[in-house]
Amino acid sequence: MSDRLDELGADTSVVLVTFTKPERLDTYRANNHLPFPILIDDERVAYRTYGLGRGSLARMYGRKAARKYMELFKKNGLAGLAKPVEDTQQLGGDFVIGPDGVLRYGFWGEGPDDRPSVDDLITAVGNTRE
Repeated sequence: MSDRLDELGADTSVVLVTFTKPERLDTYRANNHLPFPILIDDERVAYRTYGLGRGSLARMYGRKAARKYMELFKKNGLAGLAKPVEDTQQLGGDFVIGPDGVLRYGFWGEGPDDRPSVDDLITAVGNTRE
């Protein structure tokens, strides 16, 4: 997404909401190379408001996740497999809010690897202008 922000239009703001601890934010930003604002929702109010629940252990650590961990291990060795320090079962989502404050697009993830395509998000943003 970071490399396609210009396709969203100058009047579009992208914000990441996370529940990471404030003292971990700099590391989180550096590890994920995020050029947009990050808001901390350590009480997970937004997560509950948007109906983002928790995934089962089987889904969170199933085949797809195991494959991703293997890729990280191959790329970074044991450094890529640091012990989690946060809630690994919290599900995420992607949302597009129109200029009128109305939810125009929602994607409720079912696991750590479940994200909408960047094309879907760009299309959803474009649809708020119609």
